[in-house]
Amino acid sequence: MVRENEIRDGESAVALPPRYDAEVYFIGRIRTPWDSRLLTPRQGRADGPICHIEIFEPWVAALEGIGQFARLEVLYWLHLSRRDLVRQSPANDVTARGTFSLRSPVRPNPIGTQIVELVGVEGSFLTVRGMDCLDGTPLIDIKPDRTLFTPIAPPQPGDFETG
Repeated sequence: MVRENEIRDGESAVALPPRYDAEVYFIGRIRTPWDSRLLTPRQGRADGPICHIEIFEPWVAALEGIGQFARLEVLYWLHLSRRDLVRQSPANDVTARGTFSLRSPVRPNPIGTQIVELVGVEGSFLTVRGMDCLDGTPLIDIKPDRTLFTPIAPPQPGDFETG
């Protein structure tokens, strides 16, 4: 079960730094059916419920052309997550692991990512399937799913050599 703020056996927390290194602009808000962390799915599903992403001004113009993509990568700020755990026991089985080896929302910088299916675009709203966050979650960014593109890389030594 998802927990709120307790530290389980084997877990450890650190003191957070006194200041932040960067600023993030929240460009919108995600609307989902979940209002409790205990009820929110751990991973989004392609057949999950319809959710809505609201884009704030002045970022609405950045949606131009987004409708041509079937899948989007959504980045969002897990605003209710702890940020101080460096070892976690997600299954509450006393087998703690480093935070960076987990997909837990509890992280130093609680950024969530999700690949979603784009169902529709209407004005400043996107309709999607596949979200896994709380209603009202702040939106950081939206990008076309990177797997829809052929990687572009500069030529590397040996690329054009024949045996």
